[in-house]
Amino acid sequence: MFDKLTASLQQVFKHLRGYGQLTTGNIQDALREVRRALLEADVNYQVARDFIARVQARCVGADVLASVTPGQQVIKRVHDELVALLGGTRKDFDLNGQPAKVLLLGLNGAGKTTTAGKLARQWQQQGRRVLLAACDLKRPAAVAQLRILAGQVGADFLGPERDEEVAAFGRRAAAHAAQAGCQVAIFDSAGRLQVDRDLMQELQELKVALAPQNSVLVVDAAIGQESVNVAATFHRALGLTGLILTKLDGDARGGAALSVQQVTQCPILRVGVGERLGDLEPFYPDRMASRILGMGDVVSLVEKAQAAVEGAALARAEEQLRKQKLTLEDFLEQMQQMKKLGPLGNLLELLPGAGRLPAGVRAQALAGSEQEIKRAEAIIRSMTVPERRHPELLDASRKRRIARGSGTEVQAVNELLGNFNRTKKMMQQFGQTQKRLRRLGK
Repeated sequence: MFDKLTASLQQVFKHLRGYGQLTTGNIQDALREVRRALLEADVNYQVARDFIARVQARCVGADVLASVTPGQQVIKRVHDELVALLGGTRKDFDLNGQPAKVLLLGLNGAGKTTTAGKLARQWQQQGRRVLLAACDLKRPAAVAQLRILAGQVGADFLGPERDEEVAAFGRRAAAHAAQAGCQVAIFDSAGRLQVDRDLMQELQELKVALAPQNSVLVVDAAIGQESVNVAATFHRALGLTGLILTKLDGDARGGAALSVQQVTQCPILRVGVGERLGDLEPFYPDRMASRILGMGDVVSLVEKAQAAVEGAALARAEEQLRKQKLTLEDFLEQMQQMKKLGPLGNLLELLPGAGRLPAGVRAQALAGSEQEIKRAEAIIRSMTVPERRHPELLDASRKRRIARGSGTEVQAVNELLGNFNRTKKMMQQFGQTQKRLRRLGK
């Protein structure tokens, strides 16, 4: 996400850092390029213009022009205004109530039903009991899809009866959730290919029947400027409390994220970054601003790792580090834990400086990394248990057999063993360093 915008901004900031002294003139030149980058990223014209005006007003002061690091000062001002543009502070769902009611709105194809399943998964994992209610009475496939998702995430499900009106079903579903002891009820509403009067009337009736604490619009970020128009229309008609941007991983421009919050003044609560049920992330304006500027988001990366890595696996890794022991079975488990963090492309965006890499270089590196992990897994799975635990047993004959079994070459087997030995050596060095530190502490 934001690949084009990040690359353009990095180029502008590179020139800014090169100036020994900034003037009003070269600040204006730089901000003109920033404005162009925003428009090319499909940011709403009015939003881009107002953003640049605010940044310029903050950058022409003496504290920036006379600063020892004027370029860095301008970048800080841009970062601060980006955070404000994205909503300022982290906002979340209102889960007060018994049950807390979440009404999901949006056009067909935006990903409402899938998002309902993803939200249910998150809250189920937090120990809340969730009901998924299928309020899309016009599309039978949506009801079936939601029933399947409910089964996958372990949530309760309720569907409409034949010829039941949507408002009547909404009231019945809310009552059912309360009686069943559900803490959260998610209502997956109907959509259309485009906004029309019938849709809005149906949704208004449903909202009146439910009186939900959360009326959240699910917006397809990949449709760019149109997402702003859709969000504004829904907000005027229904009074939104929040937004969820889906398919953000498939939009290299990312302008929707920089526009919809500013136009509607509704907080972005979540962003969808993939098709898996776990690919729905909380939205932090400050972290997203850092990612846009190529500064990475190490905090989110750590949180992802903590959530994905199993406690037992972490305990085993610590034990291996303490004893300085590592087998190919452990190596395979570490790769599997790494895969749980999600696509490598999403992880790369969280690393500082990744945005400075050319898009082609990043794509090639990611493709190679994905293939390397798959190849390594195939090679290790082609080994016997003794071979995995004692790699020193692998002579030329065994390597040929493993290569045939994994559909690779002996060279690939040797490369894997080389990577394994380097990792093992690093663990040993780290363990020795820890021992020295403990002795010094005593």
